[in-house]
Amino acid sequence: MTLKERVQEVLNQVRPGLQADGGDVELLDVTEDGVVKVQLTGACGSCPFSTMTLKHGIEMRLKEMIPEVKEVVAL
Repeated sequence: MTLKERVQEVLNQVRPGLQADGGDVELLDVTEDGVVKVQLTGACGSCPFSTMTLKHGIEMRLKEMIPEVKEVVAL
């Protein structure tokens, strides 16, 4: 399984919580140096807490499950 596939699998575990609040996350890219690029959509795209969701929710979970992940950025 590729790194990108592993990241997508973890994001699929996180998505129901985001979707319950009217938002979602879309995986755009995973670089070779472990940077995951995502786009927050729906309510998450305009939420003032989206940075917290990104860093303390999505990024923390990805780093916990996949040690190769160094950072998650929203585009």
